[in-house]
Amino acid sequence: MAQPYAEAPDSRESVSASKRSLIAALVLIVGYMLAGIIGGYYAGSLALLAHAGHMLADAVSLGLALGATRFAAQSASAERTYGLHRTGVLAALVNALLLWGISIAVFFEAYRRLDATPEVQGELMLIVGAVGLVVNVSALWILHGSAQKDANVEGVLQHMMTDLLGSVAVVVAGVLVWAFGQSVADPVVGVLIGIAILASTWRLLSGVVQVLLGSTPEHIDVYALCHQIEELEGVTTIHDVHCWSISPGHDALTAHLLVEPGYESDRRAEPLLDRIRDIAYEEFNIHHITIQLETRAGRCHESHHVDHLLATERMT
Repeated sequence: MAQPYAEAPDSRESVSASKRSLIAALVLIVGYMLAGIIGGYYAGSLALLAHAGHMLADAVSLGLALGATRFAAQSASAERTYGLHRTGVLAALVNALLLWGISIAVFFEAYRRLDATPEVQGELMLIVGAVGLVVNVSALWILHGSAQKDANVEGVLQHMMTDLLGSVAVVVAGVLVWAFGQSVADPVVGVLIGIAILASTWRLLSGVVQVLLGSTPEHIDVYALCHQIEELEGVTTIHDVHCWSISPGHDALTAHLLVEPGYESDRRAEPLLDRIRDIAYEEFNIHHITIQLETRAGRCHESHHVDHLLATERMT
């Protein structure tokens, strides 16, 4: 007997609040990104241009999170049984490759400038960098409330914390160039921001690969999950366990449950399944759950996947 279960999404009010926060932050970030490109060009500042590239990563992250709130509301169809959740994963892959290209261009230009440092307008660089710092702080403040209720917004918030450090670095470089004539600070900070872009891109790309490979989400301890389910009354063992991410923040679980005779009846099965749903959702944040109850293991032809029993045995 298969029992599908999907927890209802956040309330419409919460989703709407997250959407408004994301849109406001996106407007700020895109606006400053354009200002950074223009300011970096006229100031001759590689640091500003690199920072604008980093802001592009923020803008894409915000766009992906905004798209996730929209796609989550779209129902699945016979052609796309998971809806459009994976479009965000594909967009993240394209974004990661684009940012790699930006980082390589920054490193190449920094190498050229370290050999012959051009003149940089430190005052303009400092002004644009200070505006960027204010924009970053404002965007973080806007997203802070929604991040506590929405996993997508929380991920964007963590990503933008790195960009805040980039804004501070640009301001410091602007002071060094303007007040002390240390133009070499500009390409040096550009390299540091390029490294930060690579680091954030690596995390992004790693997450995309894990989703596409169907790997178990990092925050889910499958052994602990199986152990808790097997501790329930009437459960003999859990096997053929599969846990994966449809997209970041949308995790799924399927499993076969060998139960004692009598627990396959509706009267005893429903309370058991309700308890399993509570464990999966409340303790592991898994929203898509399918459990198949069985009374005889011999009728199950799938791979049993019971290595969690071996791990439990090793710990005892």
